[in-house]
Amino acid sequence: MTLRPTSRTPVAAVVQLVLGCLVLGLGVTLLLEAALGSDGYSTLVNGLTLSSGQPFWVLNAVVGVLLIAMAWVRGTVPGLGTLVQPLLVGFSVTAAMAAIPDTSSLGARVVELLLAFALLPLGVAAYLSSDTGAGPAEAAALAWDPPMPFRWSYSLVQGGGALVGWLLGAAVGPGTLLVIFLLGPAVDLLGRRVPLLRLAPR
Repeated sequence: MTLRPTSRTPVAAVVQLVLGCLVLGLGVTLLLEAALGSDGYSTLVNGLTLSSGQPFWVLNAVVGVLLIAMAWVRGTVPGLGTLVQPLLVGFSVTAAMAAIPDTSSLGARVVELLLAFALLPLGVAAYLSSDTGAGPAEAAALAWDPPMPFRWSYSLVQGGGALVGWLLGAAVGPGTLLVIFLLGPAVDLLGRRVPLLRLAPR
C-alpha cells in the first residue's frame, strides 16, 4: 500500500488532512483518558523517557525523525502531512484533554476506550488517504508494504514499539492490544469500503 497520486484539489487534500488529524487527535485523547493502555508508538517513547530521564517531547521528536528517515530510505517520501500530523494531533490532544473531565469509573473508561477505537482508524485512514504524507508510525508501516500489507506492517510497528516500551518500564493494557491487533486491519477495511479513504497498492 502506498500513497497514490490524488485526483483531489490541493485544498481538498489539505482539508481532509486537517480533519483526519483532528479526528485522530480526539481518538488518541480518549485512549489516554481511558488509561487502559496507550498505542505502541507512545508506549515506546514513554519507555525511553522512563529509562533515560530525557523529556518525552525530545524523545518523541528523535524517534519520529528516525522512523521517517527509515521510511524515506525505503521509498516513502515525506510530505506536508509528515509535518502537520504530529503537530496537529499533539495540539488537538492537548486541547481535548483539557476539555474532557477525568473519570475513575471503570465503566466510563471502557466506553472511552471503545469510542477511541471508533475514531482512531477513521482518523488514520482519513489523513493517510489525503495523499499528503505520513506521520512517523504510519510511514514506518507503509515503508514495508510491500512485501508486508499495511494492515500487518502497522501491527508490527505498533507491537514492536509496545514491546520495547514495556521492557523499558512503560505500562501496557487492553487498549495497547487493541491498537496492535485491530487498528491496522480496521484502517485497511475502511480503505476498502470507503472510496474516499482508499490507499492504492504499490
